[in-house]
Amino acid sequence: MRRCDLPVKVVLGTQWGDEGKGKLTDQMASSSDFVVRYQGGHNAGHTVVVGDESFALSLIPSGILSERARCVIGNGVVVEPGVLIKEMSSLEARGVDTSRVLISGAAHLIMPYHLELDRMTERYLGKNALGTTKRGIGPAYADKANRIGLRVQDLLDPKIFREKLDVALREKNAVLSKVYNRLPLSGKEISDLYLDEYAPKIREHIADTVNILQTAIAENKEILLEGAQATFLDLDHGTYPFVTSSSPTAGGASTGSGIGPRQIDTIVGIAKAYLTRVGAGPFPTELKDEIGDRLIEVGAEYGTVTGRRRRAGWFDAVLVRHAVKINSASEIAITKLDVLDGFESIKVCVGYKYEGEILDSVPYHQSVFHQVEPIYEELEGWMTPISSSRSLASLPKLARQYVEFLQAQLGVRISTIGVGPARDQLVSLP
Repeated sequence: MRRCDLPVKVVLGTQWGDEGKGKLTDQMASSSDFVVRYQGGHNAGHTVVVGDESFALSLIPSGILSERARCVIGNGVVVEPGVLIKEMSSLEARGVDTSRVLISGAAHLIMPYHLELDRMTERYLGKNALGTTKRGIGPAYADKANRIGLRVQDLLDPKIFREKLDVALREKNAVLSKVYNRLPLSGKEISDLYLDEYAPKIREHIADTVNILQTAIAENKEILLEGAQATFLDLDHGTYPFVTSSSPTAGGASTGSGIGPRQIDTIVGIAKAYLTRVGAGPFPTELKDEIGDRLIEVGAEYGTVTGRRRRAGWFDAVLVRHAVKINSASEIAITKLDVLDGFESIKVCVGYKYEGEILDSVPYHQSVFHQVEPIYEELEGWMTPISSSRSLASLPKLARQYVEFLQAQLGVRISTIGVGPARDQLVSLP
């Protein structure tokens, strides 16, 4: 039976990522006892601005900047220990307490051969490359599915770690040397690095996070589940094959954390007031002109982790409406509305056209989706800064009308509007 007095919330992206989940998670973490990353790896970057300081996070949940929250890296995440240690050290140097970070012993490790294979695969794909971040995420998840992966808990058992590593290296070195003409990797060097350098630094953080979270639920603690990437990068529901290797959707929140579906009370979908994506893949509303360039520059649309320039376009209501259904989103937060301040007119995609047919939903066939043309509704821009707005009434009338239009298109309540990068630049809607 669902406990309505105990809000377990999920925050997830409804587009192709970079929607501003970090900022919303940071804001919601102030009232949360636990913040949990449930999938992805250090290929996802979340930026949180506090005062004059900007924090770029890739593995540690955005809630780390809240003194209240304990931060959990769940079993659905893949972890590169060196990156995690560096991130914790960087935060500690800036006065952030990372003793509250817990890592699931069931999370999988990213190994050196995953990085090498990721780089080689993308290079050999050439023009057909997927545009991965080359951080070993996909190969690590592939080994997890193939049941030859090493897990965080294996760092606590050197004998098991070495045995599993030997099995994995037989296959990986054969591929690296015979297919990609690379030198084989040394099992001893990897063992020394992971067991002697990494393990002592993260040992105290490794825990049975499923039982910890279930105990927290029994004790009426508030839990926030944070997704990396976004709905249309989901392995099953995204624009395959231009997707990530895990499930950023609400369903992935359960499998990646050990919290059951009926224990989740609220699902907050995050959508940017326009649209961006990184790497290859279909993008019906993409703007390859000066308007697109302007969105990128005004919105500072460059990857937190990679620095890559994003592709930009108008808001796609068809896309986000589909995400609302897949995730059973209970509300939507619109971010970066202020980026549109200087646009005289703003377009919203409300449908697609394909071979003379009008489509009001995302086509299931990728060949169709690659060829659809957007059908736009055009709205008048408000042409005035909104970054100082803190209430709905203080927003310009035309900005309110834009939000109301999006809400009508999506069929779900818009609860929050982001009007700037700082943690307090938010407008809560009644």
